[in-house]
Amino acid sequence: MRGDGGTPSHIPGPAADNDGAEAIAAAGGLHDYQLELHAEYGPVVRFPLPGAGVAVSVADPVLLEATAKIDKRPEKLFEFLAPLQEAGNLQTIPAAEHGPWRRTMLSVLAGRPSHEAHFAQFTALTTELADRWAAAAGPVVLQRDLSELSLRMICRYALGSGLDDAESAGRVVSSFETVLTEYMAQPGPASAQAQEALAHLRATVDQVLAAHRDGGGAADRADLIAALAASGESPARIRDTVLMTMLAAHHTTGVAISWTLYLLARHPETAGRVTEELDRVLGDRATPDYGDLRNLTRLDMALKEAMRLYPPGPYGAREATEDVVLGAYTVPAGTTIFYPFRAVHLNPEYWPDPRVFDPDRFTAEASAGRPRLAYIPFGIGPRSCEGATLAMVEAELVLAVLLKRFQFDLAPGQTVTPIERFVLWAADDIRMNVAPRQSTI
Repeated sequence: MRGDGGTPSHIPGPAADNDGAEAIAAAGGLHDYQLELHAEYGPVVRFPLPGAGVAVSVADPVLLEATAKIDKRPEKLFEFLAPLQEAGNLQTIPAAEHGPWRRTMLSVLAGRPSHEAHFAQFTALTTELADRWAAAAGPVVLQRDLSELSLRMICRYALGSGLDDAESAGRVVSSFETVLTEYMAQPGPASAQAQEALAHLRATVDQVLAAHRDGGGAADRADLIAALAASGESPARIRDTVLMTMLAAHHTTGVAISWTLYLLARHPETAGRVTEELDRVLGDRATPDYGDLRNLTRLDMALKEAMRLYPPGPYGAREATEDVVLGAYTVPAGTTIFYPFRAVHLNPEYWPDPRVFDPDRFTAEASAGRPRLAYIPFGIGPRSCEGATLAMVEAELVLAVLLKRFQFDLAPGQTVTPIERFVLWAADDIRMNVAPRQSTI
């Protein structure tokens, strides 16, 4: 038996007599609404999702395995990205096109040569931010400053040879911020300023691409545009791919870092163990080398635990391409399957005391007894984030530099409330007092 939207009516959930927007707003956002739904109805819930009709949300990692190979996103949910792309919406292109594009992206984004080639630039940008914080007269604003840093890092990564000076780099950053504000956050047609900003970004990518093609030669697997240029993709597809990479990376890495610093400030004993490890691995060096990251296990576990509690992207979605069996339920083809990352991460069956910050959950021993999809901050399957490995390198580098240099304390008188703003943001940001930290060595 099937209910509204082609979903099975016997899956538990609230009435689907509207698009669900009012219930989501009343809960404080979609991520909180998902927590409420799964607490009331169980691991599989049918619910009205704006833009998708009736969707099925799955918060059990074992049941999620049945969806892990789906290579299709619901087109209507990603229509908002279409104005930024000229060669077809990269978030929803068919699997036959998506597979080769993804393999090309992973050959760079997931590779050590790419990370090592850009590590010095990332370190310099992080040190510049740390210097500004050291000179600040009052509390620093974490998510604002760290999101700007993550944008500068991905701009350098994606457009390095097109950012030859501070002025050109600054214009790219400001143009991207304008595009984000107008195209992503405001309904209706974009302003002339936003259209000009998007045109500038596309022209910058075109200039970098032309330089690579004029130079000829084999693809450089440390350089994203060079690899894309060698793939035979059209200039428009390459341009869209670079801009979507920048879009995906902006905010997310900076937000993950900020939540980690917030949690460490609230748990000084855990922070002490992380900084003791930093002092032992780095000695008197202010910044790590790329090879040092593999020895920063305490920092890695703290970052992963922060992303469990506050996943930067709090949810994802797929469209079933055939009937999917989820335990006792069969979800028909064409149904939107919703991934509530935060509800999965707070599932008490796999995460005892799920709201407690405990990085030791990510020791090798603890992780070995847990289903692989119990932790999915970057999504799952063939549409998961291609930049996951790069994001972890960036985040661990930034955390290492900042925690080696500063003691972080929450500024008094603030309430930190997570809300959705494309990523899981703090409603009024997070303000920290920073002070020089004395080494434990």
